[in-house]
Amino acid sequence: MHGLGNAYVFVDGMGEGVPLPEGVEWSRLARAVADPDFGVGSDGLILMAPGASQMAAMRIFNADGSEGEMCGNGVRCLAMWAHQAHGAPRRFGVETRAGVRTVEVVESPAFGLATVRVEMGRPAERGPGGVPLGAPLQLEAGGQMLEAWPVGVGNPHLVLFVDDVASAPVGRLGPLLERHPLFPQRTNVEFVEVAGPRRLRMRVWERGSGETQACGTGACASLVAAAATGRAGREAQVELAGGRLAIEWADDGRLWMTGPARLVAVGTLPWSWVKEVAGP
Repeated sequence: MHGLGNAYVFVDGMGEGVPLPEGVEWSRLARAVADPDFGVGSDGLILMAPGASQMAAMRIFNADGSEGEMCGNGVRCLAMWAHQAHGAPRRFGVETRAGVRTVEVVESPAFGLATVRVEMGRPAERGPGGVPLGAPLQLEAGGQMLEAWPVGVGNPHLVLFVDDVASAPVGRLGPLLERHPLFPQRTNVEFVEVAGPRRLRMRVWERGSGETQACGTGACASLVAAAATGRAGREAQVELAGGRLAIEWADDGRLWMTGPARLVAVGTLPWSWVKEVAGP
């Protein structure tokens, strides 16, 4: 499934009597399925299962096998699948490493197609590197000094404002900033062009996956940085390579994201292959 081209292979453990298999090294499986030549090809792997206190729970593994805290595009896809394939209500909670996220299937016109609204929590008072929300950070990368805005929205982000996002050096600066010494846990990096008070254009270098078509938490971080610095309002359309997300930073501090989810295919990973690439 994918949200605006941010595509993941989902392992479904939500059905009754069909738990996730034991002994699988999920990080190794994520690397294997993400490989476009010897695997399926994706931005990573997402596990879906019943939650301890909520309707569902998810774990997200990036293409390099590292585990992330949350995935905005992925949680929309989980919401669609749980509602359409497992009869979950339109609105329910999803447990993530970043906390519980409330999802609502706004539109469900056909199986494998939906529009989902997600409550994305509140931005942290301090972003990656311990920088207060809304404060700039001066750092060096690639032989130049840069001004950026760290934002924590369940996972770490670093927002840079640019005049033209199409020509932004995402592939050059993205990996340098992801692994900058200031961020021992690494960070996602957003390059953002402010096209108007309610319109942002964004490209993203995702921690562990490289440049992707879209990033839901990155879109939230971009709006927070733009609004906190007076560049835009608290509600905007964020244009990404794969399409648009509607982001709102409500007066109570909570972030809301609305966007599409799409099913591409349903299939089976042969157990013999799973054992070969990821144990048990």
